[in-house]
Order: sequence, then C-alpha cells, then structure tokens
Amino acid sequence: MALARASLGFLGMFFMAGAILLMLLTLLGGATNTNPLDIIYFLEAHTGNIPGAPEVSRWTFWNLCRVNGDGKSVCGTSHPDYPFDPAGRTNFDTTVNVPKAFVGTRHFFLTSRFVFPWLLIALFFAILSTTMMTAVFVQGRNHFHHNGQSAKLGAKAFAFMWTALFCICLSCVLYCVGGAVSRKRNDSETQPSEERAFFRHERSANGRHKRRGHEDGASGKETYN
Repeated sequence: MALARASLGFLGMFFMAGAILLMLLTLLGGATNTNPLDIIYFLEAHTGNIPGAPEVSRWTFWNLCRVNGDGKSVCGTSHPDYPFDPAGRTNFDTTVNVPKAFVGTRHFFLTSRFVFPWLLIALFFAILSTTMMTAVFVQGRNHFHHNGQSAKLGAKAFAFMWTALFCICLSCVLYCVGGAVSRKRNDSETQPSEERAFFRHERSANGRHKRRGHEDGASGKETYN
C-alpha cells in the first residue's frame, strides 16, 4: 500500500514537472533568437503585401518576428505581453491589406494581452489561458485565410500548452487517488486498534466488577461472623 501511494505521488510530480516545463517553453517562445525558442510561436502569416511588414510574420508573447531562410524566428527587442493586433500601432500600424476583421476592434488586442497574465497566475487558470490562446489565434488565422493570405498556427506552442494542461489534470487525478489510498490505509490501521482498546476496556471493567464482588462477599462474611 505504501509503495502504491509513493508511486502515485511520484507520477503526479512527474506529470506536473512536465507541465511546468512545457508551459515555460511556451511562455519564453520568441523571447530570444536561440533554439528552441526561435521555433515556438502562436501564429505565422504571409504579410508581404502589408506596408512595413516582413514577408512572413510570427506572433509570440514577446514580439512580432520575421522569419529567416532557415525557418527560424528573428525577433527584435523583447516586450512582455506583446499584443496580437495586426492593424494596431504595436504591430503594423496600418490598415492597408490587413484583414478587415482586425480593423476598428480591440478584441484581438485585449484577448491576446490577457493570455500572458493568465499564464503567469499559474496552474489554476491554465485551462482558461489555453482556451483563450487557441480561440484568438485560430480566429486570426481564419481572417488571414479569408483575406487571401496564407497563415498557420504554431504547432509547437499549442502542442506544448495542451499537453501541459493534460499533464496538470492527470497529476491532479493521481494526487487524489494517492490521497484516497493513504486514507484507506489509515482507516484500516485505526479500526483494529480501536477494537483492541474497546476489548481492553471491557476486560478491565469485568475485572473491576469481579474484584468488587469478592470484596462485597468478604465484607458480608465478616458482618455475619
């Protein structure tokens, strides 16, 4: 029983550690131009027909990056919680050839800005940040497609986040099962001791009654004599 509890605890810690590692990789993707951070991104789109934009653009938590000939992200100065807002001044600062769905709205700016703090608040909000992240960048990809521009999601970033979320849920289940196993063992160990204590109490009580009976009998004989 102890081995099972220890094994479940170890598995829970293993999956939790894996989830934290994957979330950190997703969080740091694009922060520097080093491997593997230069291949982790949320959305890639062909933006060569947008004035001032690179031929291919990638969005990360830290910057809007161009892509070199090796398919790696080349990012400038990092800015934490960088927004996904193609028509806004933080991205391309133009509406020319930008999909109309991005123009005149704060939806993408605000949603993308909230993903970063949700992720930092930690594991309880992991499901919220993952679903928000998926929704906003899938919508962005679809709008680029509708505008006749090629775009795709960053497979690694989304795979890391959804796998991390799965690991978190699995580790929670393992911790709960381990706790249940431990509680069951404690109950099984406590019950016999309680029964033994009860029988000891009964035996001691019977002994006291017998001694009291002998004493009463002896005193009765003395009185008779």
